Amino acid sequence: MNIIFMGTPDFASAALVSIAEKYGEKGKITVVTTPDKQRGRAMKVTFSDVKKTALERGLEVYQPENLKRENFYEILEKINPDIIVVAAYGKLLPEYVLEYPKYGCINIHASLLPEYRGAAPINRCIIDGKTESGVTIMQMEKGLDTGDILMMQSTPISRDEDVGQLYERLREMGSQMIITAIDKIINGEITPVKQDSSKATYAEKITTETQTLDFSKSPETVRNLIRGLSPYPAAVTRHDKSGKIVKIYSARVGEESFPDAEYGEIVELKKTVKIKCGEGSLLIDELALEGSRRMSAVDFINGRRAEKGDRFI
Repeated sequence: MNIIFMGTPDFASAALVSIAEKYGEKGKITVVTTPDKQRGRAMKVTFSDVKKTALERGLEVYQPENLKRENFYEILEKINPDIIVVAAYGKLLPEYVLEYPKYGCINIHASLLPEYRGAAPINRCIIDGKTESGVTIMQMEKGLDTGDILMMQSTPISRDEDVGQLYERLREMGSQMIITAIDKIINGEITPVKQDSSKATYAEKITTETQTLDFSKSPETVRNLIRGLSPYPAAVTRHDKSGKIVKIYSARVGEESFPDAEYGEIVELKKTVKIKCGEGSLLIDELALEGSRRMSAVDFINGRRAEKGDRFI
């Protein structure tokens, strides 16, 4: 069986490994990923996690600039895939690609569809304070994550879990589910289920605006944003005295409200950095001042990087 695997980040690499181990000896696995990029002042060429994984396993890799017919159709015909598996590839598949494989194109999506269609489902569900997430294997169609559901598995989100931890769990879940899904598709054992689009929500891309903390909001809302962006790209604020950016990685909801303090004001510096929020306070446990490493609140305090009465704005 010929399989094309299309993906880019580390989330997709786990699924590629599972597919290569299960089907590599019985057929051919070909990888399609995004083009290499030049990064940093030295313009060093870097490539995707999926390409790294593919090269480690000796798999053939294609990196078209886009999937326009003139750029990709010849590759498609050469490989002649029975099925195409997509995981966080980063580009929409045109109709001619969707219709080409015998068993169609299937997608590994890190949410319980139709909730959180789109680019950042893992971040957004934590930012929104959800207590459950999961992975959906979906038959792809022209719309954005609108295709029929083939398989779905849910998992609870703990109150202290951040996006990095949930990402790892969903990554592993998806890598196992895709093997079961492919087998069932080939054997005709799956009945596709239409999504209820009236219940659809969208996981918009994370931007610098998303990252900016607003301490006038409730402590729980602020904490969820921190969890939903930790460890990367991290929620940010600015220290009013130094003007430096501060990244915040973990925090807890405080019990005191400090009605006389301003939003974002540091009201206590003991074993934690306590901040005034909209309806209470927030206890910051891990953070990083611009130009410094990630550190505990105790190290931040001992380094005298801020004083009581300073503000995060």
